[in-house]
Amino acid sequence: SEADLLLHFESLANDIKRKQDEQSVLFEKQRRVLEKKILELKQAPAHASLREKLAYAFKYDNNKRFPAYIWQTKSSVESESSKTREQEKQWREKHPGYVHEVTNDDMANALVHHFYGSVPEVITAYQALPSHILKVDFFKYLILLARGGVYADVDTAPIQAVPNWIPENVEPNKIGLLIGIEHDASAPDWRTRYIRRLQFETWVIQAKPGHPVIREIVAKITEETLKRIEEDTLSVKLRNDLTIMSWTGSAIWTDVVFTYFNDYMRSGITKKVTWRDFQDLQVPKLEGDVLVFPTYSFNAPSEIKNEDPWKNLYFTSHKGKKSWKAVPKVEGN
Repeated sequence: SEADLLLHFESLANDIKRKQDEQSVLFEKQRRVLEKKILELKQAPAHASLREKLAYAFKYDNNKRFPAYIWQTKSSVESESSKTREQEKQWREKHPGYVHEVTNDDMANALVHHFYGSVPEVITAYQALPSHILKVDFFKYLILLARGGVYADVDTAPIQAVPNWIPENVEPNKIGLLIGIEHDASAPDWRTRYIRRLQFETWVIQAKPGHPVIREIVAKITEETLKRIEEDTLSVKLRNDLTIMSWTGSAIWTDVVFTYFNDYMRSGITKKVTWRDFQDLQVPKLEGDVLVFPTYSFNAPSEIKNEDPWKNLYFTSHKGKKSWKAVPKVEGN
C-alpha cells in the first residue's frame, strides 16, 4: 500500500542518515589522528637544541610575501588611554586589507602557548619574565617568528601605509626583515641612555615568518631567562631602561642583528658590517635581506612640512610615552 511504501522510504532515509552520522564521526576521528601525526612530523627530535627546534617549527622562505598582519599588544593601563585608542584606530583605518590584532596579556599568553607547544623552553621563559614590558618585548619577537607581518607598539601611529614602506627600487622578495635605527649617537654621554653607539629600534618591525634574526633573538632571550631562573636572579631593577634594553630590548636586538650581518653562512654578506655602515644614514640601506631605515622613518617629526626633503620616508610617529613604567610587576615576581 501507499502507506507501507512511505514507511519503507522513511526507514531507508533514517538508515542512510544514521550511516552518514556514523561516517562523519569516523571521519572526525581519522582527521584527529592524521592531524596528530602531522604535528608529530613537524616536531624536532627530542635531542634537538633550542635553535634547531625553532628552525624546525618555523621555516623561513624569503620568496614569500610579507604577511598582511599588524600586531599590537597593550596593558590595562594603556587600554584606558584615549590617545592609544586613537592611534590603534589609525592603524586599522590605514590598512583595510590587513588583519589587525590588538592583544591583551591573556590573549598574548594564549598565542604563545598555541604556537610554541613544541618548544616548551620558550613558554617557560615567557611565563617567568617578571614584568609587563619584558613580556611585551618577547611577545613581539615570538609572534613575528611564528606568523610574520608588522609589529607596532601601541604608542606609534602610521603616517604611510605599510605597502608604501619598501622603495620601488628594492624587490620585496629580496627582503626578509625591515627595521629602523633608534639612535645614532653624537653626544659623548650616550652611554647614560643607551648601551650601543648605534642601536636599532624595536617599536616597529616588519618580518617574514621564521626569519633567522627573529629566531636568534627568541633563542637569546629564552636562554638568558632560563639562566636567570636557575641563578634566582629574575628580580632586578626593571624600571631601568638599560636593564630592559640588554634583556629583551634594543641593545640585545642590535647585537643579534649585527651578528647576523657578520655571519656569511646565514646572511650572505661577505664584508664586515659595523655601526659605521649606518652612521648618519639618510636613505634606506639593504644589507643581505635586511632593509634598514634612517632614525626618522619610524620616529617621524610631529610636524611635517611640504618642503621637507625626507617626508616620503616618514612612516610612523613614536610617542615613546613609556606607559609600561606605570604597569605593576607580574604577580608572583
